[in-house]
Amino acid sequence: MPVIRDIPLSLKTKEVLRWEGFRGYSEIRPEIKSLILELLASVKEAHLLEPAVAYEIYPITGMSQRQLSLEGNAVVHGSLLPSLLPEAKELAAVVCTIGPKLEKQVTDYFNRGEPLRGMLLDGIGSAAVDSVTQEVCKFMAGEASSRGYQASSPINPGMPGLPITEQWQLLKMVPAREIGVDLTSSAIMVPRKSTSMVIGIGPQMKTWTRAEVCAHCSLRETCPYRIHA
Repeated sequence: MPVIRDIPLSLKTKEVLRWEGFRGYSEIRPEIKSLILELLASVKEAHLLEPAVAYEIYPITGMSQRQLSLEGNAVVHGSLLPSLLPEAKELAAVVCTIGPKLEKQVTDYFNRGEPLRGMLLDGIGSAAVDSVTQEVCKFMAGEASSRGYQASSPINPGMPGLPITEQWQLLKMVPAREIGVDLTSSAIMVPRKSTSMVIGIGPQMKTWTRAEVCAHCSLRETCPYRIHA
């Protein structure tokens, strides 16, 4: 089962600001701007990001309205995948993380009475996870193309029709522990700055922009991280 560690991350200021809850650079106070830039520099200097991806691509052996059956007797439950990926021939299971170092530094800031630094660094961590996800999507698009297929957009446990509890199954399908990722008893990922997803591979795969995902989310009117079309 493959593991990727050499992942180039590009933390663009616009994406960092979105995960900090800011709509635009102009609305940020100068001292906050300076602190964000300082934290970005410290992340690089202290090597707080250790991005890693564990994945496996499974041939699809059966499909019903409520589940996908995969080679090796693996089954992913939920109505979302059959409805979105009826033409899929394979399913990529993926787990990504940026490692525990940044999360530990966030905790240290809060424990030292520096909540602003902790909050801003946490937003940088979220932007980093998002950057890893984008790199994974590019990689899977290449894998699909090498097979003469297309790759779908990523689908995450917790989306309507794919229960969050399916993370248990996904972590069995990839070498998650090799990259230091596990689940709590309530299916929360550890380290917290991690994510899991599946990607369909086959002809006529459905794709969507992140703005389209936000437009259909139940939190679209109140979420500070929303992307507008």
